[in-house]
Amino acid sequence: MPNWLLPENIADVLPSEARKIEELRRRLLDLFRLYGYELVMPPMLEYLESLLCGAGQDLDLRTFKLVDQLSGRTLGVRADMTTQVARIDAHLLNRNSVTRLCYAGSVLHTRPSGLHATREPLQIGAEIYGHAGLEADVEIQELLLASMSLAGMTKVRLDLCHVGVLRAILAQDPLAKQSELALYALLETKDIPGLKEISTDFLEQTRNALLALPNLYGDVNVLEQARQILPKLPEINTALDELAFLVSLIPSDIDAEVTIDLADLRGLHYHSGVTFAAYVHGLPNAVARGGRYDHVGESFGRARPATGFSLDLRELARLLPGAERKDAIMAPWGLEVGLREKIAQLRKQGEIVIQSLPGHKNELDEFDCNRAVVFENGNWILKS
Repeated sequence: MPNWLLPENIADVLPSEARKIEELRRRLLDLFRLYGYELVMPPMLEYLESLLCGAGQDLDLRTFKLVDQLSGRTLGVRADMTTQVARIDAHLLNRNSVTRLCYAGSVLHTRPSGLHATREPLQIGAEIYGHAGLEADVEIQELLLASMSLAGMTKVRLDLCHVGVLRAILAQDPLAKQSELALYALLETKDIPGLKEISTDFLEQTRNALLALPNLYGDVNVLEQARQILPKLPEINTALDELAFLVSLIPSDIDAEVTIDLADLRGLHYHSGVTFAAYVHGLPNAVARGGRYDHVGESFGRARPATGFSLDLRELARLLPGAERKDAIMAPWGLEVGLREKIAQLRKQGEIVIQSLPGHKNELDEFDCNRAVVFENGNWILKS
């Protein structure tokens, strides 16, 4: 095998694409800071049990594992940064007040998460800790939509769900509760024949509710349909009320379509309340996911209400137009004092100055050298 080949779903990022990604990363982090989010940088490696605390089986399957040569313990390469940030909030910062944290960095997956997805996403996200009310969920969804707008994404579709609906249905039927993992997989793929088969011996109310969930998808009118179809349980009413409240507060100046999907239960064991996913034209997979996860901090010795979102910068940047070439200045290579002073002066002014090394032509994808430093009448000057 040629030694330049990379593993499947792993790819280099070339100059123009890398600049798009980096400029988008900077703009998003600046946006998060305007909302009061503080940047943290968790490590790439951690002890496996720390990485997987409260994260469920799905993250375990996506995590690369290796043995630490120093301690002999099993390490994991992070497949998601959310639990790491929850650990920082619960164990290191240990604040009593509301804490807003953001992050950006590479994660690694054992398998791609979707069609044409990379196994090395560049994850960026924001999290709020310490407030259990819907006000935090409102802020997080507003920040997500503002991020999409900043990235130039139009016609964003925001899918909302609430894990409390399924949990309330299963809580009434011990036999159904035992099949929770299988039901989760069937609902995620909207496999109605599979749901009919597995629910044969469930209570009739439970079976009818499970079969209704895959069809409870559409605009906000789905919430009223759900109130009519699903069992009249307090937990379900509360979940539907919370979804209705969040829909009502979506900013009107944001170009976003809001839909409800009560079977979109990704992260069922991780989340504890409202969840959401953002979709944009051109990508088959959700470009961002988020929701409430109040119990993850318990694994680190301190339960904290939490909600947040993350997105893949590489996926998002793929949809942006190609980066425009930057104006630059070409200068000869030389040791003359005047030339070196002129180049230093231009760079201090923020100009891009590229020195042409002797004997080489310049092949530049990123820069348009439309000016040059030349020697005329005893001085080094800048000319078009």
